[in-house]
Amino acid sequence: MPCVTTGEGAEIFLLQTESNPGGLPTEVFDTAAVTPSRNDPGNIDYEAHEVEGAPGSFVIYERWESRAHLEAHLAAPRMQELIPQMLELIEGSIEDGIRLLRPFRPAH
Repeated sequence: MPCVTTGEGAEIFLLQTESNPGGLPTEVFDTAAVTPSRNDPGNIDYEAHEVEGAPGSFVIYERWESRAHLEAHLAAPRMQELIPQMLELIEGSIEDGIRLLRPFRPAH
């Protein structure tokens, strides 16, 4: 999955996706991905949200200390098992929903 290095060296990406009708139960996703990912080495932030007023629309925000930490997370056996399962439950591909985040701050 693509990601971006921020000025601080952290890797940040945002995934926005729509579930297929009856797909991606939030409790199952939380147990399989969110909670374990928060405990992965190098994880700074891992938040999953359902868009208010848009049932089945999800946004996942992840922040990692480095690209190496993110890549290790994506290569973990549980993620290798989970990603194909997610693809069956969402519309389109994961890559279609990724938004790269580049922080900006006003000059002092």
